[in-house]
Amino acid sequence: MLKKLLLLLNAIQYKESVFALPFAYSSMLIASNGLPTWPHFFWITLAMVGARTFGMSMNRIVDHQIDLRNPRTKQRHLPSGQLKTYEMGIMSIVALGIFIISAWKLGPLCLYLAPVAAVYLTLYSYAKRFTWAASIGLGWALAIAPMGAWIGITNNFALTPFLISASVALWSASFDIIYHIQDRDYYIQKSLHSVAQRFGEVISVRVAVLMDIGAIFLLFIAGWSADLSWPYYSGCFLAALVLVYKHINLDKIGASNIGPVFLRTNSYVSIAVLIGTLSAVLS
Repeated sequence: MLKKLLLLLNAIQYKESVFALPFAYSSMLIASNGLPTWPHFFWITLAMVGARTFGMSMNRIVDHQIDLRNPRTKQRHLPSGQLKTYEMGIMSIVALGIFIISAWKLGPLCLYLAPVAAVYLTLYSYAKRFTWAASIGLGWALAIAPMGAWIGITNNFALTPFLISASVALWSASFDIIYHIQDRDYYIQKSLHSVAQRFGEVISVRVAVLMDIGAIFLLFIAGWSADLSWPYYSGCFLAALVLVYKHINLDKIGASNIGPVFLRTNSYVSIAVLIGTLSAVLS
């Protein structure tokens, strides 16, 4: 059972939870105007983990046949036979239950919106079959986290979490555009869609750069809207430097050769913003 659980966790790339979760925590800290209560922290964390696990599980199930035929992904757990589709399905149901229960504990608005989020987390995986803007769909899937955390604290909408969510959408879509340059030839062959398949590698990288610039700009505007102190902006500046490094490194190695180090670099963006936010709300 332990071996099977580890396979399931690896299949959904649980280590990459660090991508969007720090942004959710940043939104939570700003909404709380300091440290949240332990129940809020616990249920927001559980909701984010449940939502991401559900979304990734459904993505693996939906893309099973695509992954099976793609040389880059055919060794993933479902295509290679290490896991069965029903096992991934069971995990997705459990994760959805955790997400719904956590949303219920956080308040009525979270509970009302949870099914909407769950439907979106299921449907966005189909986008690559119809539109080159599929990476933007993924971006907004991850962007649910900051707004959800804010609503979990305040039970209301506001401008600041929307700006943070929009930043997350641009930042994660930028990364996904670069990531799928690796699959351009396969996508062309199988009539699948991505920015790289539609516009080519050079334009894809330029679009990714513009998206990252937009993401940092929105983070600065979010800090202004929330009247945060200077440590927050220091975190945003550090995040910007990480993105600059990412693109310089990308230019050196080429988009077709990105590996674990490049993937890990992207997580430092959200961590830098979280550290800046925490310092700002506690100062």
